[in-house]
Amino acid sequence: MNILIVGAGEVSFHLAKRLSAEKHNITVLERDLEKARHAEEHLDAMVMVGSGSSLEDLKNANIKQADVFVGLSNFDEVNLLGCRFAQKLNIPHKIARVRNPEYTRPDFILSHEEMGVDLLIHPERETADAIVRLIRQSSATGVVEFAGGRIQLLGIRLERNSPMLGQPLREHWRKYGNLPARIVAIKRKELTLIPTGNEILVAGDQIFVICEKDLIPTIVHITGKKDVSIQNIMILGGGLIGQFIAKSLEDNINVKIIEARSDKSEKIANILKKTLVIHGDGTDIDLLATEGILDMDTFISVTGDDETNIICTLIANHLKVPRTIALVNKTEYLPITPTIGMDAVVSKQLLTVNAILRFIRRSTLESVASIPGLDAEIIEIIPRKGSKITKQPLKSLNFRPSAILGAVTRNNDVIIPTGDTQVQTGDRVVVFSLPKAVAEVEKLFK
Repeated sequence: MNILIVGAGEVSFHLAKRLSAEKHNITVLERDLEKARHAEEHLDAMVMVGSGSSLEDLKNANIKQADVFVGLSNFDEVNLLGCRFAQKLNIPHKIARVRNPEYTRPDFILSHEEMGVDLLIHPERETADAIVRLIRQSSATGVVEFAGGRIQLLGIRLERNSPMLGQPLREHWRKYGNLPARIVAIKRKELTLIPTGNEILVAGDQIFVICEKDLIPTIVHITGKKDVSIQNIMILGGGLIGQFIAKSLEDNINVKIIEARSDKSEKIANILKKTLVIHGDGTDIDLLATEGILDMDTFISVTGDDETNIICTLIANHLKVPRTIALVNKTEYLPITPTIGMDAVVSKQLLTVNAILRFIRRSTLESVASIPGLDAEIIEIIPRKGSKITKQPLKSLNFRPSAILGAVTRNNDVIIPTGDTQVQTGDRVVVFSLPKAVAEVEKLFK
């Protein structure tokens, strides 16, 4: 595919890197000369200097040959205008990132079609939704849903008292009657492993288990974790993410927001009806103590500063808050977050890239996801008629050590596959793959 990306920020950079690894032809249009130079030096893409709001610049970037237009500049209006140009030029797929919530409201005066957009992404809302899912599954370090929510991928960090330690996975599952669940990946320090039945787990491992939603409480129990009842939540940061989270939860949970800016605090207090808004410095331990952090079930740090989010989350961990969640956007920080004792981490950039990839690859892939700090992709894919994956049992296909099939949905049945399972045309298959194997996995389904 020919893909034109407007903007060379962090999201654009990460997206272009992922897409170029899959052999797409990428063009990046960036008005800032320094950003353009950095992208040209580090990406396998054609980088041009220009604006996404200039039709002439877009034509110079070969927009007429593009299959996909992606507006990721820092300006909503530039992204939307670029999509409108792309629509007029009959570009098949148009994607725009926006930060103004007004554009995504169902009652907005312009429809997506009138704006020329096929996919409108609001990163802050995507991030807030991911955090709310983590809160509702309180023992998880990450949650990804498939098959309309029937299948869930659950990340859990193993403590020293976990009964899963010190024995091969195969033996552990046998003790529980070979539950229809599978550990599809292990994050061990900075390594991502695709496990076999002989793998032995150690304390500190972050395991990723795939199973039907109804089985989640059982899986949590056998890992030695306990689901904590969430009644009191403290949110550091009153930006859009913090506001969206509070609005989703305030009817059923006691929510406090700490916001450093006085004018912002007053504005949030007028928007949120049941949330207590506190003006103050969230890095001040005395303030946190005064506002009852020791009584909180969950502490969430979603300020615009990664370092503040990391430090404040570690403070909350030190104060024995049962559940902590941090927003971390710098991709270089993500691999180290488990090793420094952070609980759950979300990345606005990664969630945005996931949403775009799902859309771009939707011809054969139902969804694509990545988890912060995990060097693997989770793909939900439907095999085409006559594809190699449907012609022989899985044990003959030699997926490991780079990929593993986690679950198969056939009609209304969920199957946790074994070596004897044979995938059929029309099945929905969830695959866990290291990045180097994604292209090979997709070939099996085409």
